[in-house]
Amino acid sequence: MNTPPETIAALLFGPDRRGLVAQVAGWIHEGGGNIIHADQHRDGEEGIFFQRVEWAPAKGKLESQMASFETLASELGMNVRLARSSDRPKMALFVSRAAHCFHDLVLRWKAGEFRGEVACVISNHESLREASAGYGLPFYHVPVNPGNKAQAEEKQREILKGNGVDLVILARYMQILSEEMLDKMGCPSINIHHSFLPAFAGARPYHQAFRHGVKIIGVTAHYVSAELDAGPIIQQEVTQVNHRHGVSDLMRKGRDLEKAVLAQAVRWHLENRILVYNNKTVVFD
Repeated sequence: MNTPPETIAALLFGPDRRGLVAQVAGWIHEGGGNIIHADQHRDGEEGIFFQRVEWAPAKGKLESQMASFETLASELGMNVRLARSSDRPKMALFVSRAAHCFHDLVLRWKAGEFRGEVACVISNHESLREASAGYGLPFYHVPVNPGNKAQAEEKQREILKGNGVDLVILARYMQILSEEMLDKMGCPSINIHHSFLPAFAGARPYHQAFRHGVKIIGVTAHYVSAELDAGPIIQQEVTQVNHRHGVSDLMRKGRDLEKAVLAQAVRWHLENRILVYNNKTVVFD
């Protein structure tokens, strides 16, 4: 079985101008690289150019090309983020009592769907300790209440640092991360919200939707920001409902969507397919 060559993925954005695509492709070609994937987008309102390009560098040139590509991006006036295909970011799953997203993510990881590793599980309840142990995952119980929130978040940050975590996934974690937590934990966080944001933000969105007699329900995966349920949206999906569906039906349908949408957002993040700009995302799927 042939091992695929290690590749470099570059995510760029900056002021649009003539020749950017040609200059990037030409630089890769001249360095002996082979482009595996290339896609771009132009924001016509802002005049901003976005690109994702992934290439296999010439043998022995991976490290040097990563360094020199940053110089190229600077010369082009572009912001850049680089990653290697061999990178395996470590993920922490934050959970409460709901188990569907937790099990779905872990099983996908076990099946090799994610370009990353689940490092640990952190929960404000004991409910998923046994299941975590069954998967061979370290489980940390950190109770959270209004009187100990600052201390609890400090303990969570210690756990993240101790496990070398690169991405936090809120897999139906029913606590709000404080602005201080987001600033200090040192990595991005992805949340799944059981609402088609910005509709029905906050608690009990399926009950809100039922009371409004909606004909569709949806879910939203987004990066977590200090403003509640207002971070950059990564992925959304909806499904049809009607007058015959009660709250329990909406919740069941919603759980199916939550699993699929959260998994897709995590996959795109781990594969370096998301650029965040002005609280929006450009996703090169």
